[in-house]
Amino acid sequence: MSIAAKATPFAFVGPAMLLLVAFGVLPLVVALGISFTDMDISGLANWANIGFAGTENYERLFADPDFWQAFGNTIFFPLIGVPSVVILSLAVALLLTRSDNRFFRALRTFYVIPAITGIVAIALVWGYLYNTQFGLFNWLLSLVGVPPVRWLSDPLLAKFSVAFVAIWRGTGLNIIIFLAAIQGVPKEYREAAALDGASSWRTTWSVVIPLLRFAILFVTVTTAIFWLQFFDEPFVLTSGGPLGATTSMPIFLYKEGFELNQFGYASAGSVVLFIVIAVVTVIQLRFRRADVEY
Repeated sequence: MSIAAKATPFAFVGPAMLLLVAFGVLPLVVALGISFTDMDISGLANWANIGFAGTENYERLFADPDFWQAFGNTIFFPLIGVPSVVILSLAVALLLTRSDNRFFRALRTFYVIPAITGIVAIALVWGYLYNTQFGLFNWLLSLVGVPPVRWLSDPLLAKFSVAFVAIWRGTGLNIIIFLAAIQGVPKEYREAAALDGASSWRTTWSVVIPLLRFAILFVTVTTAIFWLQFFDEPFVLTSGGPLGATTSMPIFLYKEGFELNQFGYASAGSVVLFIVIAVVTVIQLRFRRADVEY
């Protein structure tokens, strides 16, 4: 094999690898370096203003109660959101494949709309729906005599209110992924199950879902990463409030870095967040490997 033939695969992969290094690996390396400094906004104008801080940022981070509150929220949101999104998306996708008429095809388009709609527009609509005085939800509750609910001003309710919006928004794209995976299941398997007397639901549970393991893994991993980086919905709806109840680690890092100009401190938090995401992802992939070996 000639040198040109050997280099051809690298020529195709090279541009993607360069983009990954430039926008994925390099920022992580830079953040790791900055996390050991006291860099603030003055350091952007003059590098001489940047001093070495050692592990001071990490020590301060782990002693900061606001960080631990944000860390707890970052664990709470995935525990609520990931199972909800995966189960709901899979259930809706299975229901949509039970018929191929125009109505069900229209529903497939309808379910993907939240995924392609801008988060600001979504947050504005849901903000009006959640409004304590004039919101649709409280108006409907008033019809049955229920007093107004503080959807976004009560610390506990705000967590679930914000999570619900993200769950609603996150199902659209995952439904499309599951639909594609379900359509890839060979019809022969279903026909064989039907000949053996299996009902449609039994076929779905025993034949279709086991063949969707890779799709379920993919959706679970990507959804878990999204929820560990949960930012858009709580930032736009509550700005991390009330009382920090919806402040995730990304919001905490944003406020520390861009509002308080503590770039070194925020970089230390971003390194911790990266480690958490990496550990969670590796654990999920290990479970997949054990399942394949089994």
